[in-house]
Amino acid sequence: MVFLKNQCSPDGSEALPKGIVAKTSDLEMRPLWGPRKKRKNPKTPMSLLAMAVGKKQKANVNEMIKKFPSDDFVIMLFHYDGIVDDWKDLEWSSRAIHLSAISQTKWWFAKRFLHPDVVSEYAYIFLWDEDLGVQNFDAGRYVSIIRNEGLHISQPALDPEKSEVHHEMTTREKGSTVHRWVEMMAPVFSKEAWRCVWYMIQNDLIHAWGLDMQLGYCAQGNRTQYIGIVDSEYVVHYGLPTLGGSENKVCSFYHLHITAYSGLIRCPKSTF
Repeated sequence: MVFLKNQCSPDGSEALPKGIVAKTSDLEMRPLWGPRKKRKNPKTPMSLLAMAVGKKQKANVNEMIKKFPSDDFVIMLFHYDGIVDDWKDLEWSSRAIHLSAISQTKWWFAKRFLHPDVVSEYAYIFLWDEDLGVQNFDAGRYVSIIRNEGLHISQPALDPEKSEVHHEMTTREKGSTVHRWVEMMAPVFSKEAWRCVWYMIQNDLIHAWGLDMQLGYCAQGNRTQYIGIVDSEYVVHYGLPTLGGSENKVCSFYHLHITAYSGLIRCPKSTF
């Protein structure tokens, strides 16, 4: 007698009763004792904000996270400088998830800790940089817009007068709600798109330059329709040299090794 493998069973679970197999997980912290804290709107799916951060940008990160309501967002911080305890004085720190690895980028963390089966409970994954000004950004309104527009990959527009702009098409178009394109400092992925993007991220990916050119493969259909910039909720990109690097070092590396995408980043002429 030949037993056919159950195609619905994840690898390694074949010996388990079907009813006991848990295929996915989430990032919710559970209390040691007593019931879980109830959400105000349990029927609305939560989203995830994940950021690579360093202590030098603590004040700005604090302002950013305060824009994301705790009832609707899980917060995960990737500490690239290894300093975690110095964040404990912030009101939201105890409910955030803190991970630490020295001098690693958000893509290194995301590949290893944001597996699609772990974040499948979250409607949207915000994978942001730490150097964004959010005075004109509302996370709740943003999620409502991208849901209504059907955007699977998006980012808030950049204030052109205050931001370091790498792609002109990411700047805000006044009077518009949405236009199409996205780059890498503040991407937002639907859980369906993230499942695709996660597989695209290579294990040795560092800066992700040029990756935005390939995101169309993960748009869940028509890339001109499901990828876009939200103009009505916009941010400032300060363009700070974080992760211990300087502007000149970053731009020199870019110029030498990413020549296929030259012109997509603004660097001082003296760099080259």
